[in-house]
Amino acid sequence: MKVKKILNLKLIASILLIAGLASCSKKSSSSNASRATGWNLDRQKNVAAKNKNQAGPGLVFVEGGTFTMGRVQDDVMHDWNNSPTQQHVQSFYMDETEVTNSMYLEYLEWLKKVFPPTEENYKNIYEGASPDTLVWRNRLGYNETMTNNYLRHPSYAEYPVVGVNWIQANEFAKWRTDRVNESMLEKTGFLKKNAKLTDVSAESPFSSETYLASPTSVYGGNEEIVLKERSKRKAPKAGKDGKVAEQKNVYAQRSSGILLPEYRLPTEAEWEYAAAADVGQREYNIYKGQKKYPWSGSYTRSGKRVSKGDQLANFKQGNGDYGGIAGWSDDGADITNQVKKYPANDFGLYDMAGNVAEWVADVYRPIIDNEWNDFNYYRGNLYTKNKIGKDGKIEIVTTKTIEYDTLSNGKLVARAYPGQIAQVPVDQNETYLRQNFDKSDNINYRDGDKQSTRFYDFGNTGEETKADKDARKMYNSPKHNVAVDSLGKMSRKYDSSSKRTTLINDEVRVFKGGSWRDRAYWLDPAQRRYLPQDMATDYIGFRCAMSSVGAKAQKSRSPRN
Repeated sequence: MKVKKILNLKLIASILLIAGLASCSKKSSSSNASRATGWNLDRQKNVAAKNKNQAGPGLVFVEGGTFTMGRVQDDVMHDWNNSPTQQHVQSFYMDETEVTNSMYLEYLEWLKKVFPPTEENYKNIYEGASPDTLVWRNRLGYNETMTNNYLRHPSYAEYPVVGVNWIQANEFAKWRTDRVNESMLEKTGFLKKNAKLTDVSAESPFSSETYLASPTSVYGGNEEIVLKERSKRKAPKAGKDGKVAEQKNVYAQRSSGILLPEYRLPTEAEWEYAAAADVGQREYNIYKGQKKYPWSGSYTRSGKRVSKGDQLANFKQGNGDYGGIAGWSDDGADITNQVKKYPANDFGLYDMAGNVAEWVADVYRPIIDNEWNDFNYYRGNLYTKNKIGKDGKIEIVTTKTIEYDTLSNGKLVARAYPGQIAQVPVDQNETYLRQNFDKSDNINYRDGDKQSTRFYDFGNTGEETKADKDARKMYNSPKHNVAVDSLGKMSRKYDSSSKRTTLINDEVRVFKGGSWRDRAYWLDPAQRRYLPQDMATDYIGFRCAMSSVGAKAQKSRSPRN
């Protein structure tokens, strides 16, 4: 009897042990448990799945892939600057349309509110961001209507903004990043509702990078505005020892998945890949090269029965012909046109040919160095890091420490706005013994060095003057000096040297796509031109891009039979 009872007890113990193991197994496989240790993690459930790969306002997803970058047809201009190369681009997001006047005016109104131009400390911030409306003027043409009305009149609200130089376009993208992330934090309860309208000030406006590095440095660290995580806002209870545990990670972090990557200008490779949109017509594959236009076919007019004969873009059709004969065959515009007036390409992007040409991020060079890199190609990397003060804390730009750059036309543009973290070039602490980069400025990497110059003399052992060295540089463009003294007077020094042989330097940027001023030849996505980054025109605008994090494709694919 006792033996039987002992056996029953052993059987019960075995069942309990198996149930316990099953319970542990079930617990360790929960979404809140580590796959490495089985420990429960102190994080929100499904936060990664909930917040991953979000698109910012106005953006369209562009799935990455391979494509032939450059022109594969005859180059009638003989520029020899777009030889075909095979490139691969990661997935990213891009603005559905160019940035419009209404979008840019929203930026200007915010600057005017936060940094009133009537105050001495801020007078150059608003003016430095304002488009140059005088780009419309022509010595032998009457264009004062556009000079006075194009930017601000409601009739042009949804037209692409022009008169914006490359520097201003970049500053708009930074501002847009902060305003979108500010809104995201408000929606998720980490910022007081409507603080972005009622509590913003010039001393401590919101900056995404500043918030991530030091949340208490935005909005002056006001805890009534900069809120903590909801689940931890109640005062923590004291432990058995009577002490209250310190709260950690009570603000949104990068790991929270709430803040989006930055808005920025697209790289040249991204822009060209998105414009060509080979995804829609796969007969234009890596063996045949690019299409002639962002749409299918070799003509600028639609061949579809419903819209047969309609122009597919806004461009100059001939001498003295900016739209055609008035009526059904006209392209609908003489200068720029309202966005979305022409069909989108196969990525859902509008006006990737015509209307306005667009700034891209790259510094211009005639050659795309695919021998060194064929993945996310980009020339223009300037690696920086946060500036650390003597107290060991990050330095944040204030209204007293803001610095300005003087453009060639004398306009002052702020390098960084108050509230942003001051940046300095990376140094040996980051570059020592690295194989992938060894300095902060990589614009001239494998280009413009002594060995690549046309006049380099391998046998020259004598001492050279600075003038001799400048003469031997591959890109020795004129170096005009423009500065503003302490009294606000402009000083200009014109470089009249006869040894200058090129207009290319490290401050010229690529712009892509044809415009309302260009013939159909420039509508080819592979065409590329350049302009100094501080100059603006009446035919160059821009759109923003955003990197996509996570999976290459948004939808899972089932294998085809």
